[in-house]
Amino acid sequence: MTSQQLFENIQKKKSFLCVGLDTDINKIPRYLLDTTDPIFAFNKQIIDATHDVTVAYKPNLAFYESLGVNGWNSLEKTVNYLKYNYPDIFIIADAKRGDIGNTSAMYAKAFFDHMEFDSVTVAPYMGEDSVKPFLTYVDKWVILLALTSNKGAADFQYMNENDERLFERVIKKSAEWGTEENLMYVVGATKAEMLADIRKIIPNHFLLVPGVGAQGGSLEEVSKNGMNDKCGLLVNSSRGIIYAGDGEDFADKAREAAIEVQKQMEEQLKVKGLI
Repeated sequence: MTSQQLFENIQKKKSFLCVGLDTDINKIPRYLLDTTDPIFAFNKQIIDATHDVTVAYKPNLAFYESLGVNGWNSLEKTVNYLKYNYPDIFIIADAKRGDIGNTSAMYAKAFFDHMEFDSVTVAPYMGEDSVKPFLTYVDKWVILLALTSNKGAADFQYMNENDERLFERVIKKSAEWGTEENLMYVVGATKAEMLADIRKIIPNHFLLVPGVGAQGGSLEEVSKNGMNDKCGLLVNSSRGIIYAGDGEDFADKAREAAIEVQKQMEEQLKVKGLI
């Protein structure tokens, strides 16, 4: 999927919503535990209920890997279901991989050749040779961790040398490795005020922005500081949508929550003159 195709889908759906499929076997409605594959059954209903107001889904692999083979089977079924039924959806493997080159090449093969994800999140700490194997795939995307919302982000990401913070150095250097057509960046919504600084470095790249919803990030501030002339944002909400309800009507509740976010996004797109 190209950035233009992603933007056209944003315009069509009047939404730049990414729904995080952080599917926890301990949080899904109890009645689903009687099905042959509770995780997939939950994901399928969430997807069917929200796909028309969503441009991306982001399975967090930790929730699937923790279940062993059964979890991987649920993940594959989820990706295949999306590919077959909703081919316009952008699918993100939230894997946060990053290792020496030959290991990264195997990770890239797993996610792009075998699993057929559109993109994968990658940690940049080991440098260019750990990221480049992911960038060799045509029409696939690397989403590089840049500025995160967690408390520990302050341990390293704000380190300052010569008036340049570490996360800014990471963005500047890594932008040389790829292009606006195969490289995105993760920027936490709770750091929305820093999006303006990031946009000075990478004005045209897409940004994946987690932290809106349950984590307290402001969609209005993210849009104000981070939106560009192709929107350039995928804003993720996980718990606030998929766990909006816990009964047999959980999918309907998820849809209501997704539509509420989509309406806010529609207003922000109108402010920017993009729809």
